[in-house]
Order: sequence, then structure tokens, then C-alpha cells
Amino acid sequence: MVFIDDTRLALEAAAALANTHPDTDRDGADRLSDLADLDAFLRDRPYTGDIRRDAEELAQMREIRPRLLALWATDRDGAVPLVNAMLRDGRALPQLVIHDQYDWHVHATGDDAPLATRILVETAMAFVDVIRADEYDRVGVCEADDCAGVYIDYSRNGSKRYCDSGNCGNRMNVNAYRRRRGLQETP
Repeated sequence: MVFIDDTRLALEAAAALANTHPDTDRDGADRLSDLADLDAFLRDRPYTGDIRRDAEELAQMREIRPRLLALWATDRDGAVPLVNAMLRDGRALPQLVIHDQYDWHVHATGDDAPLATRILVETAMAFVDVIRADEYDRVGVCEADDCAGVYIDYSRNGSKRYCDSGNCGNRMNVNAYRRRRGLQETP
């Protein structure tokens, strides 16, 4: 499975943003609770265009997380109306652009659109690629018994089972080993 760079970046950013929601956190923590959290998110996932880094933008970012999570809570056919709503709400008008270190790629909103709108539309455009490529089985929710983090499976054989946000794979492997040995599970 190969997605073009901008699709992959948008999918990774959407998963990372969705994973800031308390429902995906092992401890129920909100990982996007203040401007410092927003700055950290944007430092790891830079966006072009207007970015205000203020309380209103933080509130908008927090508000879109359930819409992103909904993409992981459905199947391919169920994702279509969600994606179409995101594109419609963002008044998407796809255009090819080139800037900075990025080759030709699609922007579907103006640089002056709110950051949360741009993220929703970029996510929707990336999910259009996932749906059209019939790769929705790569959209996953962590199988750890104490985590609901989301991920996109880029593995060659489609075998990813755990998210990357909570060391879940290692933790579940340790728990399985201890169960096999009759030892107590780790918290």
C-alpha cells in the first residue's frame, strides 16, 4: 500500500490529533488541553497558512476531534458520508499547489481558512484516497485492552494491531508473556 506524501502526512496528523482526545488515552487525559499542547502538536506537524495559536483556535481544534475519531469508528461505506460532510463543511475546492519543500499536492481550502477547517478538509481528502484505494482495513483502533488510540497501518502485510501513542504493543506482549509464565500482569 502506497499513499502519496501529502495523504500520508494528513492521515498521520489526523490520527495524532484524534489521539489527543481523552477517549483514546489510557488514563483518560486530554492531550490538547492548553496552548502549550497545541504548540507541541503544531511543532510535530507543521501546517501552512494562517495559524493564530490562540484560545479560539485551540477550542476549534478540540471540537473537531470527535469528527476525526468517527472515521476510525466506522467502515469504508460508513466513512463516505462523514468525508463528504467534512468536504462540504469546509467548502472544499481542490487545487494543485507547490510550496516550500513539498512537490505538487492538493490544497482544498484557502490558507486563510481556520486551521481546524483545513485539518478536517485535508483529513477528508486523505480518506478519499484510502476509500478509493479500497484500503480501509488499514484504518485501525488499538487492540490493547486498555487503549482506544487510533492508527493507520502502513505495514507491508497489514498486521499492525496497536497504536504508537502508548507503548501498547510492548505492554501487551509483556502481559502475554507474564500470563504464559503465570506471573502477574503489569498495570
